[in-house]
Amino acid sequence: MLGVSRNASEAEIKKAFRRLALKYHPDRNPENKESEEKFKEINEAYTCLSDPEKRANYDRFGTAEGIGAGFGAFRGGTAFTDVFEDIFGDFFGTFTGQRRPRPTKGNDLRYDLDITLEEAAFGTEEFIEVPRWENCTPCNGTGSMPGKGPVSCPNCKGTGHVRFQEGFFSVSRTCGRCHGTGQIITDPCTTCRGNGKVKKVRTISVKIPPGVDTGSRLKMSGEGELGVYGGPPGDLYIILHVDEHPFFKRDGMDLFCEIPIAFPHAALGAEIEVPTLDGIAKIKIPAGTPSGKTFHLKGKGIQKLGGHAKGDQIVRVYVEVPKRLTPRQREILEEFAKINGDEVSKGFKEKLKDLFSSAEK
Repeated sequence: MLGVSRNASEAEIKKAFRRLALKYHPDRNPENKESEEKFKEINEAYTCLSDPEKRANYDRFGTAEGIGAGFGAFRGGTAFTDVFEDIFGDFFGTFTGQRRPRPTKGNDLRYDLDITLEEAAFGTEEFIEVPRWENCTPCNGTGSMPGKGPVSCPNCKGTGHVRFQEGFFSVSRTCGRCHGTGQIITDPCTTCRGNGKVKKVRTISVKIPPGVDTGSRLKMSGEGELGVYGGPPGDLYIILHVDEHPFFKRDGMDLFCEIPIAFPHAALGAEIEVPTLDGIAKIKIPAGTPSGKTFHLKGKGIQKLGGHAKGDQIVRVYVEVPKRLTPRQREILEEFAKINGDEVSKGFKEKLKDLFSSAEK
């Protein structure tokens, strides 16, 4: 019946019974008489072979006679009960004992927080308002009027479970009236209406470390929802979103920006001032600097999260062409154009000539 050899060990017999019992259990085969009968036969076989004296008689006589008068004859047997609870305890409730609701951790909460680039770079402290469930103060979380505590549930007699017949064996399940607590509230608190909890808005201080970025997550332990049945509270997760900056662009720990420079500064060289996140810095522009040239300001970027290293600020300069000229400015530029001649265009034409000559060859 169990598919094991005559010299099978106790562990092998138990393993075979577990496998077959799960396969033919009535809850997995509803309204299937054949499976129900098979389940009974498996139980009888295991009851016989798990008992040393009965197994010895079976081995000696080679017959199943005397095994028992059916499932009802051994339903309370110790060996069967142990393995039954081991397999099906979590499937439909403990077979013999009463299981109280377990303490459960409260739900975690999420809060999305917008911060500026400066706050992300240097860190800050924010105060946020988080709505969550908290213990009712008048009833101290009991749900009953002060001085009138919960009473024993009449449905389950305070056990938290009710027992009833499920097919051919007895099953214990959580009481639907008290939800497994074993107690009910007869005089509910007028503040929380018997819930034991009320919705409140709590102000929480959040310390944001330097170096965070969009998507960074801060965990605040114990600041989530209340636990159930005495369980610990959940956690609060702060999800950060860094606003776009009108001047700087961020790439990891580095900052990028563009600075316009006048043509005379690009041609003759100059020293210009550049804004940074923590003030003003100066850059020396060499004579003959082309548009698009980049300069690095060491350590003027973003601090590494959880570290001390800092990125750079990368400054790209571009030559700004004036849209309006005074008569004197025009006069000077025209004179410069005459002196300079076609030097730039000649060089460009030479490059094009070499390019097309190579293509023809």
